[in-house]
Amino acid sequence: MTVIALGADHAGFRLKEDLKNWLVAHGHPVLDLGTHGEDSVDYPDYATAVGDAIVARRADRGVLVCGTGTGMAIAANKIPGIRAAVCLDPYTARLSREHNDANVLALGGRILAPEAAATILATWLEAAFEDGRHQRRLDKLAAVERAHAPRPDRVGNPADAATSR
Repeated sequence: MTVIALGADHAGFRLKEDLKNWLVAHGHPVLDLGTHGEDSVDYPDYATAVGDAIVARRADRGVLVCGTGTGMAIAANKIPGIRAAVCLDPYTARLSREHNDANVLALGGRILAPEAAATILATWLEAAFEDGRHQRRLDKLAAVERAHAPRPDRVGNPADAATSR
């Protein structure tokens, strides 16, 4: 079964908890990386934790929840190998997997009702990467990541500092 890493900030905490219950009820092992309450926290911390868990292969995919999903997706996409997609409907969720092989689903806790979010999550989990022409595009994305990765021989270069934040 697919191990799902979960992360949320304070705005996404309640929806994360609902989705955690849904995942467990549907037999998915869950790695809950926080937050564990509604006190104000910084979304990049949780996006990084989930992305790192996927890169380290402690989880197969991740679900991130903040107010809109946007901040979480931006933060997670800074991690090489992570392809986070904000999905607010099942169609986008399906295509994010089929065409983009998204390994992180970002959701808006202030936008989506729990039932709608569960439908989006179910669609996302059921969809599979179609490969073919889409693999060529993922290969290009990986090349962009490599080309823009900070290099030790360029320490102190402002351009590298901007890309490594």
